[in-house]
Formats: sequence, C-alpha cells, structure tokens
Amino acid sequence: MNALAHHQIKARKVQFDFSAVPKHWIPNDAFSTHFLNVAHLVLPAGEFWFCRVYNKALPYIKDEQLKQDVLGFIRQEAVHGRTHQHALQYFKNHQINVDAYNRRMHYLFEILLGEAPAGLKALQFKATEKLWLLTRLGVVAAIEHFTGVAGQWSLDNTSLDQADPVMADLFRWHLAEEVEHRSVAFDLFAHLFENEFGFYLSRQALMAIVLPILVKVWVDGLRAICREDADAKQYARYNVLQMLWAMEKTGRKTDHVPRFSYLLKASLRWLPPSFHPVHEGNTQQALNYLNRSPAAWAAT
Repeated sequence: MNALAHHQIKARKVQFDFSAVPKHWIPNDAFSTHFLNVAHLVLPAGEFWFCRVYNKALPYIKDEQLKQDVLGFIRQEAVHGRTHQHALQYFKNHQINVDAYNRRMHYLFEILLGEAPAGLKALQFKATEKLWLLTRLGVVAAIEHFTGVAGQWSLDNTSLDQADPVMADLFRWHLAEEVEHRSVAFDLFAHLFENEFGFYLSRQALMAIVLPILVKVWVDGLRAICREDADAKQYARYNVLQMLWAMEKTGRKTDHVPRFSYLLKASLRWLPPSFHPVHEGNTQQALNYLNRSPAAWAAT
C-alpha cells in the first residue's frame, strides 16, 4: 500500500480570477473545453451534497484515523464546490446560459438524493435512515473512483500545458486533490457496511447504476453548454453514443480529455473483491503538483 495513503488531508483555500479566461480556453478545441466545463455545472451541487452526506456519517465512524480523513475530505470538497461555483462567472462572461441545467443538478442532488428520497417523505423514513445513508455513501464511493482515475489522468497529462493557465490550474489542482483523497470514500463505505460480502455486492450494484447515470449527466451538461456556443452547436445534436465516440477520438488525438475507453477500463478494475483505490493513483505525484500549483501555492 502507498506509504503516503494516510498523510494528513487538508483543504487549500485557492482563488482564481476568471475575468480573462477565453471562451475556448483549450485553444482551437471547443469540444474539449466544454467537456471539462461540465464540471462547473455538476460539481457545485454534487460536492456540497458530498459534504452533507459525510457530515451525516461522522457519528457512525469508530476509527479515529478514518474520521480525520473524512474531515479532511469534507473540507477539500467544500472548497471544490465553492471554486466551481465561482467559475460560473466564466459562463456569464461569454453569454452562455446554463441556468436550466443548474436547476436540474439542484433537483438531482438536493431532492432525489436528499435526506429522504423524492416522493417517499410521507413514509416512516427513520427506520431506513442508515440504509439510505449507506446507499448514498456507496454512490459517493463509485463517483470518487472516477474522479480519482480522472485525477491520475490529469497528472500524467501534458497537453493542458497549452491551455489557459488559470483554468488548467483549476482542473489540475482539483484533480490532484482527488488523487490525494481517492481512498477515503471507499474506506468509509467499507467501514460502515460491516458485512464484507454485502459490501462487495452493494458496491457492484451501485456502480452498475452510477456509471450510466454519470455518463448521461455529463453528456446532457455538454449538450446544454454547446447549445449556447455558436462554435460548438454541432455537438448539441449528438446522442450519447456519438458523444462518447467524440470523447474517445479527441482523447486519442489530443489527450485534452480522458478517453472513454480509459474510464471504461477503470470501471472494470472496480470488479475484483481485492480492489482498493490506493492502487489507482500516485499520491506523491499529486502532492508534487500541489506544491507547484500557482493557486495552491498562493493559498499557503
């Protein structure tokens, strides 16, 4: 196991100035620019939802080291959410209206995945409160598998060296922290589940649900942005398969986005009982970037 897996996880209170970020901040690549821009739409609601769920889990944690990791995770995710929320100014600067999609993300995370599943508030929910908490923790663990994998992609990536330095640093800082805390969600889900066989079956079932939903959410977000950009309107007409193929081709050609096959292979690595996220990334590589990130350095 990586010797740095349990180093102290801390939030870095970064700040970014989006006033001069060009519309296509990856030069001559509207598709990759907006593919990554979807993060600004999904993550504010998603990251704050992570924090609420994890705060609910804190009283159940019996391991002090894990509790400290979870607290570090919460603090980092709160900064991630606020930072991507501030990045919405970029869309306003370029007259890209994403309000309707933001409302959908609010509904997904605050209503459908809220304290009581939508439509079930009339039931006696208290009896199944911990089960619903466990389910949501499993959803977070599945999502965090992909953010960690994407994080390692960003650390190995050199193509973003040609992108706008502000937005490139935002994504690299965020994704480096995803690598840094990549094991926390998995460890918390396992810690609270208690039954090893049930834990294995549950994480497989939840991944089977999360992966297609994550794909749909991201594709819909990309279409929503592209509809607002005259230089990218052709992508707004793509169906899911066309969008994934465009992602695959662009990733192979430029490495501006991770290839879909790269993420699909990562989902297959989730299957064995021996799987653990510690093997999915390089903590020292993440810390090396965080030590030279302009925003993270300024935050110190």
